[in-house]
Amino acid sequence: MKVKIALALLVLIALPVLLSPWLAQDPSAIDLAGRLIAPSAAHWLGSDELGRDELARLLAGGRVSLAVAVITSALAAVLGGLIGLASGWWGGWKDAALMRLTDGIIALPLLPLLIVLAALDPLRLGVPVQLATSEGFAIARLIVIIALVGWTTIARLVRAQTLSLKARDHVRAAIALGVSPVRLVIRHILPYVTSPLLVAATTSMGGIILTESALSFLGLGVRPPVASWGNMLSGAMDLVWSAPLLALWPGIAIFLTVFAISLLGDGLNEI
Repeated sequence: MKVKIALALLVLIALPVLLSPWLAQDPSAIDLAGRLIAPSAAHWLGSDELGRDELARLLAGGRVSLAVAVITSALAAVLGGLIGLASGWWGGWKDAALMRLTDGIIALPLLPLLIVLAALDPLRLGVPVQLATSEGFAIARLIVIIALVGWTTIARLVRAQTLSLKARDHVRAAIALGVSPVRLVIRHILPYVTSPLLVAATTSMGGIILTESALSFLGLGVRPPVASWGNMLSGAMDLVWSAPLLALWPGIAIFLTVFAISLLGDGLNEI
């Protein structure tokens, strides 16, 4: 039941977001004569401080926020899964080294670390100006930064599952028969690790959306004029008393999406 409710809610959110380029107005169209107007037939959720349609920007921001969540969770799942498999399979000092690395990253304060990494100037790192100032680079950098610190939980989960599987009779029999390690991991370990890995990756998407929103809210994530739910909240803070709806809509979108993803992860975990 939880999974059905979560999937229905996610479809209601994701479908208009994906179809928004064909259904909604241009989210970057500025109309200074129509600044901060209330919801109406022309602008269903009103307009922002530059006269841009709030619904169009909300849907465009959803495309960015959801894309960051999906791609980042996939990267973190791959990275964490590989590290967890290697750690659990190799054992010994390699396992100890990889787990100490994992523990070290877990021990770091996450948000301050992400703020420091996001605040690094790519121009000083040798990135060409044209690339460093592009919209795609800012989003890709955000994805990489979050993925680099978001794999630890998945790695520990996969390692524990791998250690458990190594002790089972069918795996020990395959080792005794001389099955190669690569074939053994692919045939006898990976299929059993996939389910908890998918559950962990799904659950992590909610936290990724919150992290992206927090960084964008602080001006260190997706930056205007590209819309995301985080920077929409940030832009609405100066107008929260005169136009509170500008902060309400992205806040509701973040809450409903994170709630649906958490509910989906909880339901998948029960299954």
